[in-house]
Amino acid sequence: MKRLLLLFSLFFTSYGFAQKTYIQCGKLIDGNSNNALPQMTIVVEGKVIADIQKGYITGGSADKVIDLHDKTVMPGLIDCHVHLESQGSGKDGIIDGFTKTDADIAFQSTIYAKRTLMAGFTTVRDLGGSGINISMRKAVAKGLIVGPRIITAGRAISASGGHMDGSDGFRDDVLHKMGPDDGVADGRDELIKAVRLQFKRGSDLIKIASTGGVLDLSENGSGAEFSIDEIKAVVETAKDYGMKVACHAHGAEGIRRAILGGVTSIEHGSFMDDECIKLAKQYGTYYVPTLIAGKSVSDSAKIKGYFPPVIARKAVEVGSKMQGTFSKAYKAGVKIAFGTDAGVYDHGKNAIEFQYMVEAGMPPMEAIKAATVSAADLLGISDIAGSISKGKSADIVAVSGDPLQDIKAMTNVAFVMKEGVQYK
Repeated sequence: MKRLLLLFSLFFTSYGFAQKTYIQCGKLIDGNSNNALPQMTIVVEGKVIADIQKGYITGGSADKVIDLHDKTVMPGLIDCHVHLESQGSGKDGIIDGFTKTDADIAFQSTIYAKRTLMAGFTTVRDLGGSGINISMRKAVAKGLIVGPRIITAGRAISASGGHMDGSDGFRDDVLHKMGPDDGVADGRDELIKAVRLQFKRGSDLIKIASTGGVLDLSENGSGAEFSIDEIKAVVETAKDYGMKVACHAHGAEGIRRAILGGVTSIEHGSFMDDECIKLAKQYGTYYVPTLIAGKSVSDSAKIKGYFPPVIARKAVEVGSKMQGTFSKAYKAGVKIAFGTDAGVYDHGKNAIEFQYMVEAGMPPMEAIKAATVSAADLLGISDIAGSISKGKSADIVAVSGDPLQDIKAMTNVAFVMKEGVQYK
């Protein structure tokens, strides 16, 4: 009898009659409605969502039923700003840059990728590393390692002395002079070359830094470092290759120039002022706030000796501003997409960002939409992700509790499915 059932199973699978999975949801946040829907069933067939029905549906005897009656179910979450190659560790992180090999980075990144997926994030946008992130994207897509769907910028690009210039703070003779091949470029011609190199290597988008950063050894993390014309050169070249441009920016002038230059999103935006907010609304520029990163580095800076003094000073300055800036921009109507800068803090804790967003005045449902439908729009993947809809990828997560009543429930992920495969 068992053998007969097995033969039937193989026959139906071979001829397209694959087993369906019925996910029974106590509450469903689908990414489309502004309310949670009670007692719904999601029907998954293969890698996609085949149907969404009211009530608890069971299907046929050969189908699988997943009981999530006491859970809140929602689309797979999307983090628009991560760094899967690393995890912040103060002064030790600087030493790592001289001691860790590409193999070391690759092996540890597989751990970070799995943690991220298990935290409910089925898609991430990796905004800069050594280029190993491109190989990670391929490995995840092939099923060689467990992790979220990865959209990556490969190496990020800054000006000489900018956030991506690894020679900041060192003697000129200690490190080689960095150029477009390393993600350091000045002027239109070098920037165009830097963009083309990232496309050649397999990047999905371009990331630039129009201001300095916090976790580098430069003295100023907020000053503008590209002209509008230089930024336009990046945006125009990226557009030729079908790529969007994300822009790391803390200071107001660097943010203003980036928006006028046509970037798709502003990352961090710590010192965004009224003019920048007005321009972001006018140009439809997304803002990715990364509040948890600001909180994390500010807290770490209070630990004596954790950071070099120059980084500690910048961390306190930036960390104290980010949540207030986010609150102001959100209330003014700037488009918000969820992003955390994971890697600056521990991977897998991404969902804490929701708490900081809600504390700053964003309602829980809007915070969840920032990490689903809005994030998918920013990444250009609304056709496959961001909502529980027929035909979209079966990226589905569930949390214990009701995040609309207590946003901290977002950290209690009980179920994870990506492309129809259940991982948790």
